[in-house]
Amino acid sequence: MEQLRLLAVHAHPDDESSKGAATLAKYAANGVDVMVVTCTGGERGDILNPRMDKPGVLENMAELRKTEMANAAAALGVEHRWLGYEDSGLPEGDPPPPLPEGCFALVPIEESTRELVRIVREFRPHVLITYDENGGYPHPDHIRCHEISVAAFEAAADPERFPGTGEPWQPLKLYYSHGFARKKLEIFHEVLTSKGVDSPYAEWLAKWDPDKPDIMERVTTQVECADYFEARSKALLAHETQIDPDSRFFAVPDDLQREVWPTEEYELARSVVDTTLPEDDLFQGIEEKVSA
Repeated sequence: MEQLRLLAVHAHPDDESSKGAATLAKYAANGVDVMVVTCTGGERGDILNPRMDKPGVLENMAELRKTEMANAAAALGVEHRWLGYEDSGLPEGDPPPPLPEGCFALVPIEESTRELVRIVREFRPHVLITYDENGGYPHPDHIRCHEISVAAFEAAADPERFPGTGEPWQPLKLYYSHGFARKKLEIFHEVLTSKGVDSPYAEWLAKWDPDKPDIMERVTTQVECADYFEARSKALLAHETQIDPDSRFFAVPDDLQREVWPTEEYELARSVVDTTLPEDDLFQGIEEKVSA
């Protein structure tokens, strides 16, 4: 059988550890070649961990985030590539300020798609993972990450597109990762309160628009990956400037998460192989094709 390969495309360093990290660690541990592409360097990230709010950190954010990303990739057991673009930052204000000149979200989409196609044609993934059309949340880099990932999935196999970037290659399945499901947060909230522990999810759930559909309605694929939650936590903690060890990422201990929610969730957005929904494996339908 041909070696299986999975490519996950993310906007910033730390996104790979907060969105589907246990899935990546599971497939890597089971012999799949797994690569993470990070579109930007995360240069405009704030210091979100109070322990790292000290002299010299903000001034050296770009270099620190490179080190953090390397440590996170090692924790997950995956390869890593930088796409090479500049963090756009999250504009705040009413009206929001203009994006910085030359940032990822302002680079012509054909240019950044070309660079991602180059990696796709070199790595030759069977599965590609990215965000949905909302970017998971409406950060301009997340939305652009979605746009170029979908464009690269469609273009990589076309010999007329982006000549000079390698031999054409058709990824077989495209998935959107989904992490912020209301149902999941409700279960986490209930299990914490049942144990007499203050839940950090109460305020979040109270503000949730009751008319907003739960993202679980879009989920087609749940990957059981509870044995790799520890690797996910190690990868998150590797991003020291961005991840507070006391944040809600760690409110529910890994062993308790294994009991109440042992999966990570995905939406099958494109497929050129036959599969049956719902799925429990991103490579469902692929092994049969590559071994034929």
